[in-house]
Parts: sequence; structure tokens; C-alpha cells
Amino acid sequence: MERLNRLTERWDAMEMQLIKTLGKPYGLHDEKGSFSEKRLVRYLNSRGWAWPQLKSGRLELTEKVYKMMAQRHPELEPLRQLEYCRKQLKLHKLTVGPDGRNRAYLNPFGSRTSRNQPSNSRFIFRMPVWLRDCLIRPEPAWGIAYLDWHCQEFGIASALSGDLAMQEAYQSDDVYIHFGKQAGLLPSCATSQTHSLQREQLKICVLATQYGQQYQSLSEQINQPDIVGRELLRLHHKVYRDFWDWSDNRVNRYLNSGEQRTMFGWTHRFKGRPKINSVRNFDMQASGAEMLRLACCLGTEGAIEIGAPVHDALLIVSPLARLDEDVARMRAYMEEASRIVLNGFRLRTDQHVFRYPAHYSDPKGRGRFMLETVLKLL
Repeated sequence: MERLNRLTERWDAMEMQLIKTLGKPYGLHDEKGSFSEKRLVRYLNSRGWAWPQLKSGRLELTEKVYKMMAQRHPELEPLRQLEYCRKQLKLHKLTVGPDGRNRAYLNPFGSRTSRNQPSNSRFIFRMPVWLRDCLIRPEPAWGIAYLDWHCQEFGIASALSGDLAMQEAYQSDDVYIHFGKQAGLLPSCATSQTHSLQREQLKICVLATQYGQQYQSLSEQINQPDIVGRELLRLHHKVYRDFWDWSDNRVNRYLNSGEQRTMFGWTHRFKGRPKINSVRNFDMQASGAEMLRLACCLGTEGAIEIGAPVHDALLIVSPLARLDEDVARMRAYMEEASRIVLNGFRLRTDQHVFRYPAHYSDPKGRGRFMLETVLKLL
């Protein structure tokens, strides 16, 4: 609570310092901190990088585009973080009670897939990753645990489609490396350490093509020629043929009936001609939502204190004396929820435990440099 108050009080002054610290290498801001699109154009031209444009010809400067460009060109990540903080970060809207806990309306069933849709400015897990690391910390003698389903959407797809090759990949140590081996792109001895670059490209391929992404956009995401994206997509269709047959069948059924439905009865009816990729994506997202709600029910009935449901994960709170026990029980509940939703197929879970006085830390290490910069300025 104290750190949030300090951050909120000093944010306006810190914003200018962030511009000088993070924005200096790009040279896109003037002395008053104003951003210049023309300077960004010159910066991109100097490196030969293309940037999505609006119909007017101006650059599209949305968070989605910044994120895509930062994935393609990692040196743009500090700029993405800086521009998000300048344009969208509203610390005064983060709802925190006298006990130091963030409480926000989760907006259950807020999306067509029945996923929660909490506010980006009121719920800590919809705000920048570095802010979570900065502000989330258990109370003295307590601990927190972030428990997430391992590769949830891939696992759901493999279970619902009955694709044995996908299920084999899911049960392996690394889904993306295993797909590379199945496709003949990686040797049998490959690991995430020996083939980290290829793994990152295969990860983007697996996550994107599963929802019908075309080879042009896939190639853009992995920063490779179109022929590479086309070949990856062809191999995905070849290796996971049963999944694609199932996915096409589901799309045809939904379009013929005019509606989509989850196993527990949540129904989404089409108002017009839907986007095929959205239709294809429904089963994975909706099943994940059902799974999350069921896990919350099981955990609550098991007397586990659930701090927050987070898309494909749960944050639980527990006294240090029984933290390990609660983590083990909650993971069992989450796996049981997956078994029920997926007709017997169990999804694995991963755990990330933080004991007082440690702060929460993002499992993937995202936003670390931004956190260090902010704390230094603070």
C-alpha cells in the first residue's frame, strides 16, 4: 500500500524521468516530453523496418501494434513499455482497500467465450507486468502462489480433438520443441537451450496457427520470409491432421446452427457473419473459462483462499504454515477441473510460490528491466 501511494504521488514527475531514461536511445521526444511520429518514421527508416499504417497513411500506434513490433524487434520493448505508461497507465483507478488488497469487478461472462473481462485500469493482473511485481506481496507470516495450467489452450485442443500427436506433444517436456521434432525441423536431441531461437518461432507458430492465422501474418510475427511461414503452417496441418479435421468440423457445425455452446451450457449466438478465426477459437477459450470457474468452486469448497482468478491461472493466499499443503491441494483441484471439462484428459499445472517478504515475480521474467528502472527512480 505504501509503495502504491508513493508511486501514485510521484508518477507525474517520474514520467518525465522515464522519458529521459527509456526514450533517450530512440530520440522520439522533445525537451517537454512530447512524442514525435515523424521522428519515429525516421528511426524506422534508418533500420529498414516496416510499421503497420492506418488508411490515412499515418502509423498505427496502438498497444497491440507496439507489442507485435517489440516481439519482432526486441530493442523496441523499452519504447513499448514507455508509451504504454504514458498513454494508458492510470494508477489512481487501481482499486485498493484499507487492507491493501486490490478488489475489482471481474465482469464474469463478459466475453462471448464466457471469459472474465475485468477493467484494464482497476484489476492488477490486467495492468503492466512490472506493476504486479512492484505491488503484489503477501502479508507477514503469509505466502501467495500463482498456479497456472501448463499450455492450457494447446492441451484443451489436443483433448477435444482427440489428436494423439498433439496429446503426445502436450505430455512431453516442451510442447514447442516436441512439435519441431514431430515436424522434422529439429533433431531428436534438441532442447530449449540448444535451439532457443527455433523454439520461439515454433511457439508462435503453434499458438497462432491453432486459431487459423494465415502464413503472411505468421511470417511477420516470426520476422521471416513468407515461404517460411507457409511451410510452418503446412507442417502444422500435416502433423496435427486430426486437430484440423476436428476444428473444421466444429466451424461448420457452428455456422450451420448459428450458435456456440460450452459443456455447461453457456451459449453464444451469432448476430451476423462471424470471423472464422473467432469461431475456431471458441472451444479452447470457452473450455478454459469453464475450467477456471470449476477450479474456483472446488478450491473454495476446500477452504482455500483464492486471491484472484487470472485467465488460465489462480492466485491463492495462505498462511506460511500450510502454504505448501494448500498449493498441492489447489493444483489437484485444478487438474480435477480439467479432467471433468475435458472428458478425462488432465492438464498439468505449474506453481510459482512467494513467501513473505518476497514480492510476486512474473514467472516468465517479463518487465524486469522496467521494474528495476521504476524502483531506481522511485
